[in-house]
Amino acid sequence: MQVTFLGTSSGVPTRGRNVSSVALRLPQRSELWLFDCGEATQHQFLRSELRVSQLSRIFITHMHGDHVFGLPGLLASLGMAGTCEGIDLYGPDPLRDFLEGVLRTSSTRIGYPLRTHRVAEAASRGTLLLDDPDFTVRCTPLIHRIPAFAYRVDQKPRPGRFDLEQARAQGIPPGPIYADLKAGRTVTLEDGRVINGAAFCGPERAGSSVVYCTDTVFCEAAVDLARGADLLIHESTFSHGEAEMAYQRQHSTSTMAAQTALEAGVKQLALTHLSPRYMPGNPMTPDDLLAEAQAIFPNTLVAKDFLSIEVATNA
Repeated sequence: MQVTFLGTSSGVPTRGRNVSSVALRLPQRSELWLFDCGEATQHQFLRSELRVSQLSRIFITHMHGDHVFGLPGLLASLGMAGTCEGIDLYGPDPLRDFLEGVLRTSSTRIGYPLRTHRVAEAASRGTLLLDDPDFTVRCTPLIHRIPAFAYRVDQKPRPGRFDLEQARAQGIPPGPIYADLKAGRTVTLEDGRVINGAAFCGPERAGSSVVYCTDTVFCEAAVDLARGADLLIHESTFSHGEAEMAYQRQHSTSTMAAQTALEAGVKQLALTHLSPRYMPGNPMTPDDLLAEAQAIFPNTLVAKDFLSIEVATNA
């Protein structure tokens, strides 16, 4: 999976950082999933190498403007392009009313299927939000001033590596049949032999996992959701020295994000949703937040707009 950050600022955009949005490119599929859609997210798409035409699902964490104000414009543009086959939209209960109100009062017509899914019930029950042939998605409630949710995407286990030399040694002719064998299927050759593809594949390979967690103060639910993940994307709105403000506004500090990563046993932490007060040139900068987090969880980076990360399991 490939993660691309389209917005990494909290509250308001800055010259170097737009407000929240993260795109997930799915492997082996011409498909993108989007997490949050702050103002000007569609402009960020234009400045990136991503193709908005591949967008199929959008996951919204909560209804604050820096996470949703870009959504009506993006959906309207998809409608005017005339190539969108449909969008599945996941988020808090008010999301549907928000969109319907904006689209209706602006006389905007969406000429493609727009399917909205409320996530609160799946989050409270701990059930799967989405289960498709290749991926599952789960979510959990966070602690914020309004209802907010974190999301976890897990790639399902993949077939083991295909032993091409063994297949050739068995006299299996190359061609489309190899795709079936690589998938572990049983095929019948022209000479009548029945071949079980699983015999030519190594041990099943674990899939990769990504967790997106914003906005919240430190909470055990986020730790539980992130356990063992390959990448945790976590908000870091404030520095450790402003923990009191973080608790008041129910946001995380750099050290809260790092503590979540440490307790969850994730492989890598990416800090995002940084307050504009930490712009370069100010008394504290993103480098300072990074140092605070790395003192607790060394494998941490600070995300910036258009940073892309290839996420792969080490298993």
